[in-house]
Amino acid sequence: MTQENFRRRYESIRRRTDRRLERVRPAPGARRLREGCRYVLDGGGKRVRAVLVILSCESVGGKASRALDAAAAVEILHNFTLVHDDIMDNADARRGRPTVHRKWSVNDALLAGDTLLGAAYEALLETTGSAHRRLAGVLTQGLLDVCEGQSLDLEFEERTDVSVKEYFHMTGKKTGALIATATELGAIVGGGTPSRVAALRRFGLRLGRAFQVQDDLLDIAGDAHDFGKTIGGDILEGKKTYLLLRAAERAEGEDRKLIERILRKEGQALGWKTGDGAVTPSGSAVIAQMKELYARYGVLEDAGKVVERTTNEAMSQLGRLPRTAAREMLRALAEELAHRES
Repeated sequence: MTQENFRRRYESIRRRTDRRLERVRPAPGARRLREGCRYVLDGGGKRVRAVLVILSCESVGGKASRALDAAAAVEILHNFTLVHDDIMDNADARRGRPTVHRKWSVNDALLAGDTLLGAAYEALLETTGSAHRRLAGVLTQGLLDVCEGQSLDLEFEERTDVSVKEYFHMTGKKTGALIATATELGAIVGGGTPSRVAALRRFGLRLGRAFQVQDDLLDIAGDAHDFGKTIGGDILEGKKTYLLLRAAERAEGEDRKLIERILRKEGQALGWKTGDGAVTPSGSAVIAQMKELYARYGVLEDAGKVVERTTNEAMSQLGRLPRTAAREMLRALAEELAHRES
């Protein structure tokens, strides 16, 4: 599949998803709540999870039109998690715009998130067919997994002894679960056999692992304009990324002492970031030092290998599906996500 054909097909699905999301009009009697929900859904994004639902449906012989409601449900659920994540992270911006709790208030954002959660199930139940209970079970388990992963992530903030194994368990819940939910829902709506549904779920889980490690890599090695976030922000905030945890296993001497300071989340206390999130000169120096440290201990190379290996593991699951254009789109999308720069 050529890159041009991939982009054309991807954009077609994304636009179709956006049109379906325009139909979501929650809380008709509460203006501010309705505006908050629309503000979130109109914020754009790649709609990766929605695209995965539709392609997974087509890859087992289903029609895209039958999967559109489920695709909308996953995308709405994803946006619900982002609203609440932004509150917990005290984030000021999302996709280049003020977060909901900054534009309105924390209470408004909580209500908007909760309403979007209800809207996700409402969209899912519009799916034609008789598998509503099964679909709702998959979406519910995805939601529970995401919440568990987010809770583990919060717990990790208070610890300095998190292992790489624990990191993968946490990110498998926080990131991988919703991607796997998308592929599984699409396969079910498309009428896939149990073995093909299972293969697509495994594809999603492995793709989620590659996606998260690539995200960790972009935080230190990406371009600030393309990435849309402060480069090195994870370091200054002491986030337990794959890179930091792997480096903690290998570092010695002064390198080890620096990593321990980061693991203890000393960035703010030492003035590495200002109150508005700007990075100070000392913070920039720490980021540069950590990037050099990661390279010297082979952590950047190691992370790249993890992304490549888990992406290949994901794509190997596609061999259980019939050879179709949708299957090749899934393969191309996996490659695209593994090598993305934003």
